[in-house]
Amino acid sequence: MFKTLKNAWKIQEIQNKILFTLLIILLYRVGSAIPVPYVQAGILDSFNAAYGGTIFNYMSILSGGAMAQATLFALSVSPYITSSIVIQLLTVAFPDSLGKIAKDGEEGQKKVKKWTRYVTVGIALVTAYGYTALLANNGWLDSNHIQWGGMWASNGFAGTVNTLVIIASYVAGAAVIMWLAELIDAKGIGNGISMILFFNIISRGPSLIGSLWNMIAYNKNGLVVGILLGILSVAVTAGMVLLVVWVTHSERRIPIQYAKRVVGRKMYGGQGTNLPIKLNMTGVMPIIFASSIVSVPATIATFFAEDNGFRVWVEKWLGPQSWIYVIVYIVLIVAFAYFYILISFNPIEVANNIKNNGGSVPGIRTGKPTADYITKILNRITLIGAFFLIVVAGLPMIINIVSGGSFAGLAFGGSSLLIVVGVALEVFTDIEAQITMRNYKGFLD
Repeated sequence: MFKTLKNAWKIQEIQNKILFTLLIILLYRVGSAIPVPYVQAGILDSFNAAYGGTIFNYMSILSGGAMAQATLFALSVSPYITSSIVIQLLTVAFPDSLGKIAKDGEEGQKKVKKWTRYVTVGIALVTAYGYTALLANNGWLDSNHIQWGGMWASNGFAGTVNTLVIIASYVAGAAVIMWLAELIDAKGIGNGISMILFFNIISRGPSLIGSLWNMIAYNKNGLVVGILLGILSVAVTAGMVLLVVWVTHSERRIPIQYAKRVVGRKMYGGQGTNLPIKLNMTGVMPIIFASSIVSVPATIATFFAEDNGFRVWVEKWLGPQSWIYVIVYIVLIVAFAYFYILISFNPIEVANNIKNNGGSVPGIRTGKPTADYITKILNRITLIGAFFLIVVAGLPMIINIVSGGSFAGLAFGGSSLLIVVGVALEVFTDIEAQITMRNYKGFLD
């Protein structure tokens, strides 16, 4: 890892990309600390007390704590991720129109990005209103300027304008985040959304270390028990990291045999290779997609007062400590795992490329039988990968429910760890690929 960074730093172009990415992340962290007008400062403790262990706590983790402090970037990347999901679903649902445009080279991708931006702003507008309602219902708005009256400000035109200022600030923050993520995609290292999520989660490192220290030093059962629990926590975390790394690098290799061809006086082919299919091809995307979708009911519930019947029902039956929430979350992880494979890997195209290059899978006829064989293996691999994601992200939630909420902090720890490790491996793979490409010597060297 350190050797890769050292070699990458010696290449000016990659060095510039790394520095540019860090600059964008710095700007993002600055935006996460900018207060919004008419919102009370210092609500962090109140937010954690009210929503600790809930979906809002997880959304706050993904925002780097901005949601818990109600700063400019409180909505984080959620509107952009949800927008991407919606557009991708539409391209699959309408293959003859939207799907055809999406596959129309660079011009098609530009149109898809433009649609994604528009949908992002629309989703951010709805989410910003819901988040403003949540702040108002908890008494976290400046009562001198806004008197909340159920669904809107009740102190006339001035209060309505002030409310619109808050909503516009959060929508603008979401738009700026989208722009920063696309800048990383274009001029930085790695995927912009993934990089922002990565740094948001690791920014909570000092607070996690502080929590670990408090558990050890101030454990109610004594210092010895605290030390043992601390060692156990570190060991479990290290084991999870090793598991994620091992699964990420695991792959199923399909053997490919190329026939011999004589072109002029030279003979080509006659050698064997393989088609690698990673065990977890989807990475962390199914978890991110599932988290965004499953949080929609809780977001809508924030439109209403804290004692509203609908909100109470949602928090009871669709909250992270309910079995319905966990089951829906697990089902969505599996569904999005297959969906992501559907839009990112085409077995028919792969089979045609193998056939056109004179290759074949031993014992399998070329063409459709090869595509069916690859699809069969791909479905099995995807199921195993989805089960791994369920173990990492869903099992901690199940443990939390069974224990009666005793492990609320653990509920979203697995998915956060998977995002951090997965993004780190993805970035280093990207850097290694760029180093290899720049060090490759052609026949003129």
